[in-house]
Amino acid sequence: MPRGGERGMWRYLAGGLAALLMVAAGWTLFSGRARTEPVLPPMPPAVTTNQAQQGAAPEAPVPEASERTREEKRFDRYDKDRDERITREEYLASRRKAFAKLDVNGDGRLSFEEWAAKSIGKFTAADRDKSAAMDRAEFATTAVKRKAKTKPKCLCPTAGAGEDD
Repeated sequence: MPRGGERGMWRYLAGGLAALLMVAAGWTLFSGRARTEPVLPPMPPAVTTNQAQQGAAPEAPVPEASERTREEKRFDRYDKDRDERITREEYLASRRKAFAKLDVNGDGRLSFEEWAAKSIGKFTAADRDKSAAMDRAEFATTAVKRKAKTKPKCLCPTAGAGEDD
């Protein structure tokens, strides 16, 4: 009579063998279907009506403008004077604007209340009973409002086909 460990080993071996058989069956089916599908010849290049009338060879395609990389775009946002160099002032300009928005009294220093003004305002608005504490219902009103994701509408001619059936 097999021991507990030997019985468990046979289960693993049988499971592995079954998995290999399934992979082999899938591969056989897939490769059989691939051979039966017809191979279409490549499309000929488009010829304009003027070229067809004159019997001329089609023109070479117009090269597309290369996309700027993410880093090139980021560099251009910082390089305000477009001299291909970012000075310290240019680099810190966006931070200065953000700081200035938070520094309400303009003293060049941020107090905790200035830094947390948005959160303080949100708490004050949510605390409807002015008890300086929020219950569950009040706290639920502080949740971030997320925009619902909308699916793009399909403008295909077959869209809506079969919906009336």
